[in-house]
Parts: sequence; C-alpha cells; structure tokens
Amino acid sequence: NGYLSYLGGTPCSRGIDVSAHQKEIDWARVGAVGMDFAMIRAGYRGYTKGTIVKDEYFDANMRGALNNGMQVGVYFFSQAITPAEAEEEARILLEWIQGYPVTYPVVFDWERQDYDNSRTQGAGGNTVTACALAFCRVISDAGYIPMTYGSPSKVYGERLLLDRLQDYPAFWLAHYTKDTAPTSFRYHYNMWQY
Repeated sequence: NGYLSYLGGTPCSRGIDVSAHQKEIDWARVGAVGMDFAMIRAGYRGYTKGTIVKDEYFDANMRGALNNGMQVGVYFFSQAITPAEAEEEARILLEWIQGYPVTYPVVFDWERQDYDNSRTQGAGGNTVTACALAFCRVISDAGYIPMTYGSPSKVYGERLLLDRLQDYPAFWLAHYTKDTAPTSFRYHYNMWQY
C-alpha cells in the first residue's frame, strides 16, 4: 500500500506525526487510508526566550484523530536546558492532555537549534539526557508511557545517552533513509519515523 511494514513477530501499526506545520487536516481522509494512530505535537518551548507555547492545532488534531477511530500519542518539542525546565514542560503537557484518552506514548522531543540566539547552544548529552529523565519521570508517575525521540546522529553523537534511559526505554527513531530502505539504527526502537 505504499507503506513500510514489519513482517513476522509483533504486528506493526501505521501512524502519522502532525503539528501546526500541517495546518488543517482532513482527519476523515487520514482515517480512511488506514492510519492506526497519530503522534500530535502538543506544544513547544521557544529556542530564544524559552517561552512555552501550546500548538495552535493541538485540540483540533486530538479531536480529529480520535473522532476518526485513531489512537493518539503526544509530544512536546523541548528546549529545556535544566531538569527543572523539563519537569515544567511535562506538567504543562499533562494539563493539556487531561480529558483526552491518550493511549500511545507521551514523548520528549529535544532537538538542537544552532541559531546564534539559541538558548540550547552548547547543551551536551549529559544535559539533554538529564532533561529527558526528568520529563519521563513526571510522565511515568502520571500513568502514561514516556518516550524519547531522536535520530541516529543524535544518539551516535552522544547528544542523547540511551544507556542512561534504561528506566524509560521506549524510543521513537527519526531516520529518513534513501528510498525508504530499512533503517540501520543499532539500538532498539518502538516507533520509526521514515
């Protein structure tokens, strides 16, 4: 059907990743093509001043996916530079998802921004991993499945230290291979964004 699938073993599910960047989505059409789940951006922390912002399409996307028979997970685009900031992001995210049946993971998505005025410049693997741990702890304590997000270059470049995240092993891999060839990522992942 034009989608990659794993054969044998645990059956795989197909889903999409959406945010305000996709604007208004025809969720009936998404459901009709057989998507099982949606990972929906709930919000983000700005990379300059660090202001927390709710994704303007979050509620519409949650309702659209759920009303069309899809399961939902959520992610927060973090720019935390301390564990306390990551905990703050997790707590606000938990407020935003109250009332929604979130059955897929709640994800810590930290991505380096290399702009001159980026507050995360110079943040290394120890910092990012400490923030991931703090975020995941809050999410887990609230009864959700915590997950981290990253690419091979982020993991191999030691900007996210997976060996320190063994208490929260769920991982969302972002790896865009040529001609959608199978990923060569060396470690376990639960979700592959290809």
